[in-house]
Amino acid sequence: MSKKRILIFDDDTAILEVITIIFEENGYQVEISETSHDIIEKVSQYQPDVILMDNWIPKIGGVEATKLLKSHEEFKDIPVIYVTANNDIVALAEQAQADDYVAKPFNLDDLEGKVAKYLQEA
Repeated sequence: MSKKRILIFDDDTAILEVITIIFEENGYQVEISETSHDIIEKVSQYQPDVILMDNWIPKIGGVEATKLLKSHEEFKDIPVIYVTANNDIVALAEQAQADDYVAKPFNLDDLEGKVAKYLQEA
């Protein structure tokens, strides 16, 4: 069985390291990006099964990046889980058209649970 692929957009390297280790230990393949303006190229190259999107990310930000993806016919069905420390996370996730959200600082079990849920549906 091929590994499920997760693409993570976040500019916090500490968070990226932790998430990468956790998911790789659980048998996922992880790709990371510290910018989001090139989301379409990244997604078409990597073909992720699920995307974790940070709100505060250089160049265009999580909301715009997610909207770009969701307006793209080929990629609009890839689940995007919005991850942010922002108090308005529900509104932001909705505005971005994300499929779900996890607030930072997050509980890793919650995050893993959400990712697993979307991968089972895939």
